[in-house]
Amino acid sequence: MRVIKINEIEKELIDSPLFKGGQVTRQPLVPEDISPNFSMHMINFDKGAKNKWHIHDSDQVLIVTAGKGIVATEEEERVVEEGDVILVSAGEKHWHGATTESDFSHISLTAAGSKLTQLEE
Repeated sequence: MRVIKINEIEKELIDSPLFKGGQVTRQPLVPEDISPNFSMHMINFDKGAKNKWHIHDSDQVLIVTAGKGIVATEEEERVVEEGDVILVSAGEKHWHGATTESDFSHISLTAAGSKLTQLEE
């Protein structure tokens, strides 16, 4: 067994064209050498920061841990907050990020080795 303390994991700045509107950081929660079956990260969005439309080739689970955010698909846009759990099905076009009034953090869980495809520039 291994206990991981999120507040002891250094935040890594994500420098990627997938994100816009502000700073986004990542904290790897489960190293691949410990669990080769899934990928799990804490993602932290500054106010107004979000990712662009994208899809995953595996299901994605988002667990909101702080602040208020938005999760959107082509059919709906929902405000989410601490304690909410969101399931995004493989291949579902979506985006997520912070509201303009609140920082936002969520745990992202996907299958190890899964692919993300950005759908907008």
